[in-house]
Amino acid sequence: MTAFRDRVDAGRRLAERLAFLRDQDVVVLGLPRGGVPVAFEVAEELNAPLDVLVVRKLGVPFQPELAMGAIGEGGARVLDADVCRRARISEDDLRHVERREREELDARVARYRRGRERVDLGGRVAIVVDDGLATGSTARVACQVARQLGAARVVLAVPVAPSRTLQESLSADEVVCLSAVSRFVAVGYHYLDFSPTTDEEVIVLLDAASRRGLAAYPGVGTDADVDVEIPAGATILQGHLHVPDAVAGVVAFAHGSGSSRHSPRNRFVADVLYRAGLGTLLLDLLTPDEEVDRTNVFDIELLAGRLTAATEWLGTRSDTASCRIGYFGASTGAGAALWAAADAGLRISAVVSRGGRPDLAGRRLAQVQAPTLLIVGSRDQTVLHLNRRAQAQLRCANRLTIVEGATHLFEEPGTLAEAAMCARDWFVNHLLSTGIAQKAEEDR
Repeated sequence: MTAFRDRVDAGRRLAERLAFLRDQDVVVLGLPRGGVPVAFEVAEELNAPLDVLVVRKLGVPFQPELAMGAIGEGGARVLDADVCRRARISEDDLRHVERREREELDARVARYRRGRERVDLGGRVAIVVDDGLATGSTARVACQVARQLGAARVVLAVPVAPSRTLQESLSADEVVCLSAVSRFVAVGYHYLDFSPTTDEEVIVLLDAASRRGLAAYPGVGTDADVDVEIPAGATILQGHLHVPDAVAGVVAFAHGSGSSRHSPRNRFVADVLYRAGLGTLLLDLLTPDEEVDRTNVFDIELLAGRLTAATEWLGTRSDTASCRIGYFGASTGAGAALWAAADAGLRISAVVSRGGRPDLAGRRLAQVQAPTLLIVGSRDQTVLHLNRRAQAQLRCANRLTIVEGATHLFEEPGTLAEAAMCARDWFVNHLLSTGIAQKAEEDR
């Protein structure tokens, strides 16, 4: 039995099998959520655009689990005439069910794309990718929808599927499967790691793929991906530096209380920035012993001094010495970032605050010259009020972006990804060269 390490491994092995499509006009379509990481690897190997193909089943009104058809984007709809006839489905029945499912489909599409346009399938080869098949019903509908959206040829590609499912009609011109299993239990049995794929992961992968063809970005490489120690007076700060080849800008992270350089949220944002060609420095501004004393967490001047030391340290490295520097601050870390950015000698090029406390920078706010983006969740009312008051004190170029539905920690589906992409765009425009920033703006 073939076992894949994870979806990335499955995607790379599937891409090898699909190499014969490399020079054709191909669009890779991942079925969310689990199919997207597999599809990302396929698109990367084939140097093809990646998109999601969101479909919704149209269930018979009195038996919702029985599909009478399905819908996709662009008004695409496929119906099972036999089921509709036997169930005596009227036009009103169909209209009511489709309206409800169309609303859910549109909501999911908006969540995944966040304003990104659908890739045109007209006259192209559509490769529909999932992390595996069971009954094949979703994949079958997806292939039908891809064809309705204009695909000239549809290829269904999966790492694993039951032999009996592969023998059925799947509405594809060609089916590529790495492992056909006679005694099939579940897709997850064929993966060592079958962890759920989150909406945030889908969004980040789609965004990374959409920017792959932007030649002006520095190539993402492995110049430095290392744990570092940074001297700050008599204290040694722990950090992690990740910079691509020929890096032009580095973002230093200042986290809030109760967080660290290992924070999944900060690492998620850092990955988004790295994929856009930016270097990142995740660091702990306090030592473990210092964090025990809660007064240190709110000692903004102390935290800002540590951030300043880290900025000066970046200037001593050959790979980052010529980089423009930005600060990403969360919670109390945002206050420290703005306090440090007020030091004209540091020449900070941009600041982003996520769910931050810029008010903690006090009188220093008016001295900040770096373009500043304040990102706050719409449901984080107290912090939103504090950010509006702080914004009124800023004299630099600034913007307040409100992420709808987000609370303080941006835990709601899609909200952290939206905040990360807002931060990415701000840093790309202000840290990368003028030509790159202009090209990125045009790309959006």
